[in-house]
Amino acid sequence: MLWGGMGPCPNRCRRTPMRRRVFLQSAALAAALGSLRFSGFALATGSGQEDKLIEVWTGEHGGYPPFEQVNPTSIKAALEKGMELNRAEIARIAGAAEGPTFANTIAALEDSGRALDRAQRLFSVFTSAMNDKAMQDLQTEMSPVLSAFGDDIIQNAQLFARIKAVHDGLATAGLSPEQKRLVESYYQDFTRQGAALDDADQAALKDLNQKLASLYTRFSQNELADEESYRLTIETEADLEGLPDSLRGAAAAAAEAHGVKGKWVFTNTRSSMEPFLTYSARRDLREKGWRMWIMRGDNGTATDNKAVISEILQLRARRAGLLGFTTHAHWVVEDNMAKTPQAAMDLMMKLWGPALRRAQEEIADMQAIADEEGAGITIEAWDHRFYSEKVRKAKYDLDQNEVKHYLQLDKIRDGMFWAAERLYGLRFARLDGLPVYHEDMSVYEVTRGGERVGLWYFDPYTRAGKSSGAWMNEYRTQEHFKTGITPIVSNNSNFVKSGSGPVLISWDDAVTMFHEFGHALHGLSSNVIYPRLAGTSVKRDFVEFPSQINEHWLPTPEVLERFALHVDTGEPMPAELLTKIQKSLKFNQGFGTVEFLASAIYDMKIHLAATPDGTIDPGAFEKTCMAEIGLPREIVMRHRPTHFGHIFSGDGYSAGYYVYLWADALTADVWELFEQKGVWDPATAKAFLDDILAVGNAVAPDEAFRNFRGRDVDTEALMRLRGFA
Repeated sequence: MLWGGMGPCPNRCRRTPMRRRVFLQSAALAAALGSLRFSGFALATGSGQEDKLIEVWTGEHGGYPPFEQVNPTSIKAALEKGMELNRAEIARIAGAAEGPTFANTIAALEDSGRALDRAQRLFSVFTSAMNDKAMQDLQTEMSPVLSAFGDDIIQNAQLFARIKAVHDGLATAGLSPEQKRLVESYYQDFTRQGAALDDADQAALKDLNQKLASLYTRFSQNELADEESYRLTIETEADLEGLPDSLRGAAAAAAEAHGVKGKWVFTNTRSSMEPFLTYSARRDLREKGWRMWIMRGDNGTATDNKAVISEILQLRARRAGLLGFTTHAHWVVEDNMAKTPQAAMDLMMKLWGPALRRAQEEIADMQAIADEEGAGITIEAWDHRFYSEKVRKAKYDLDQNEVKHYLQLDKIRDGMFWAAERLYGLRFARLDGLPVYHEDMSVYEVTRGGERVGLWYFDPYTRAGKSSGAWMNEYRTQEHFKTGITPIVSNNSNFVKSGSGPVLISWDDAVTMFHEFGHALHGLSSNVIYPRLAGTSVKRDFVEFPSQINEHWLPTPEVLERFALHVDTGEPMPAELLTKIQKSLKFNQGFGTVEFLASAIYDMKIHLAATPDGTIDPGAFEKTCMAEIGLPREIVMRHRPTHFGHIFSGDGYSAGYYVYLWADALTADVWELFEQKGVWDPATAKAFLDDILAVGNAVAPDEAFRNFRGRDVDTEALMRLRGFA
């Protein structure tokens, strides 16, 4: 993953940028592969296809991914050949007779691994978006193999000695700032992943990484299995009470797709279950759907994830100890802007008290409405979204279903394009004829001033085998190291197709679209020399900053008046409704903040508590942790442990789910500047493009922020944005 302050991304997105240097990301690679998924369709097979997958992507529009060539056989062969080629490249660099220099060691490394990178990116795309049984089997097979390959290179003593020599000579090497940054990046990655360990510890580390890679895959496949195996089927129309027509139509279409035409199906995913919980007037069905949803991976079946989590925690603790860190949390956060787990916890707890008080006030408002209606109930977790909408309507006279009629998926997409052009000069033009991996995809060429910037792919709809949530991918990273290489990025969502007509989305869904598009803009706007430093390859608690700031342009009158058009009349959203939306932006911030923080605090605490030899029951720890912080009965963690893919299907956000909050502090401070200057002010937008979006990791994130803002972040802005100060 943010929602007017802390938006949908921590709730529903998995951003999966694939870093080009596969061999330096043994743990991160296993994480990425473990958290991704694939649904099946047949593609052509034949010998030599692996060459097409690892060759430079050619063709018009700067080249594009050969999706039509991908199948389990070809991608396995491409990965194996890519590793073979990369192994030979590394041997040449490590064994060079000349003394180590930036050119023959660091720059040579930067130019190596390209064939494997192309294959691995395609593999990652397919295992997240089109994951059938054959691809899942391949994922299970290849995850530990790729992890071991990465460790072999990290543990190449000759190679590390050359990197260290270049790093030790930085003061007198006469390198540019970006070249120095590149050297430091390589040296830090090698040392953080055990390059300086002795042989015995390196062997132990390699074994741990392979086991973790397999566990990440098992976790994600278990989660996917429970999402696909469980569903809520409605037999009679009377049981649809309260549900809007658009949701009924989508459920009818889902039922037909699941072979039960004439009924209504709500799948075990957020995109389906959350709107059901919001509108269904049947409390018994809300409870049934809610329990099904929160129990993913926790059903005592073969796909139960509790034992998987316990083993992951133990292995991570062992790995952290080998690497010289007190806990896995210390190892992770040391490489982020926060630097220490305590700093991250301090920011979370600073917000927890005010958020908890606001959430309790919100619950009291819900209970009051239930009492006024004579419902005779005590608000429970499965009632929260339903009664929250009643409170919203009572306080702001705002009906989210009315708003939804103005939020057509295609129009909101066009609104994102319009805002990106006005702010950054980017234009998006639909292309036809380029290969895609599913007919639902569309492709756009991105230009600025008539010059090509890159390609943007859009994959909006849910389907079997597709990872839930929303995310951004980088298919190809920008660079000037090799000329003419422009970025290729995608946005991926899980909207439910309607039976007919335009797809209507919720306000939160629209915010999510702007958020994920912010990641895409980050990748597209990159303007650095070296691909390792390009695009979204930045600190984890900085990468969410550009996406979160992009959310803030959705509720502007300029966007809504042009693109929030009524599905039936085509009329723009009336000023009265726009005013209601603006007034309600801080509504339900207590619930949203508490729900997120409960997950983030759990993530940090359990990784601080895990030990190399102890066993933690993730469910028991959840109960204890939530009791310690006083989580209200009416709210559960946004992601319960057994389906908390952000942190257990890979290392990506583990001990780092807090990063959305950290980035939100940056966002709140910067948005205040935009409001002061004018939210469409050309000079401020140009400075944000130049100082934040374009520099990638070529500039340290704290330095980049100071370059733009003129000072360090003011965290009190976050309290003001949430309405807590």
